Amino acid sequence: MIRIDAIILARGGSKGIPGKNIIDFCGKPLLVWTIEQCLNSNLINEVWVSSDDQEILDIAKNSGAMCIKRPIRISDDESSSESGWLHAVDYLQSKNITTDLIIAPQVTSPLRESKDFDLAIEKFISRKFDSLFSASIVSDMFFWKKNQKGYLDSVNYDYKRRKRRQNFQKQIIENGSFYLFKPHILKKENNRIGGKIGYYEMEFWKVFEIDSVTDLKICKAIMNEFIGN
Repeated sequence: MIRIDAIILARGGSKGIPGKNIIDFCGKPLLVWTIEQCLNSNLINEVWVSSDDQEILDIAKNSGAMCIKRPIRISDDESSSESGWLHAVDYLQSKNITTDLIIAPQVTSPLRESKDFDLAIEKFISRKFDSLFSASIVSDMFFWKKNQKGYLDSVNYDYKRRKRRQNFQKQIIENGSFYLFKPHILKKENNRIGGKIGYYEMEFWKVFEIDSVTDLKICKAIMNEFIGN
């Protein structure tokens, strides 16, 4: 039986929304939704919250998670998520905890269900992946970008040979809700993605995340409509 640990990164600082990780979201601190989704999983052994902020760690502990105090040096706006996960893996090893698989959910993507974790883990194991990202699928989004001259170029299709939407190839969007990876992949690549890569498809309404006050309002409306309290 493999051991699976959830590592939730939740810094104290936030420029877009002050205290974003613990702001009220549908009656609970935002962080608590992710903790409870992990705790309600049938396959996750332990839930860990890594933070530089004591208030966040206190909320995490009271919600049933284990806590990891993250150093300030890897907790600023320039710090990568990988640095936080690597620190957490080293912390677990210092406690003689050998984890086989890390699931890393993003606090600002609360529009998910515990079954998403379990189904993704089952797919990860059965397909023998080394890493996996949550994804949303779209078939009719046409992307453009400005070139060096400032003119627009079509990115994922040829506008001169526009296909019917029904015939447009599906696009896989890395939605950032959560990631799965083996610890040795994280250490070897210094990246959440590596080795044999897979994805887990989520319903499209779960693609939204909270980075602004407008996002917060949108996600609250979706949560109340699709999941409820």
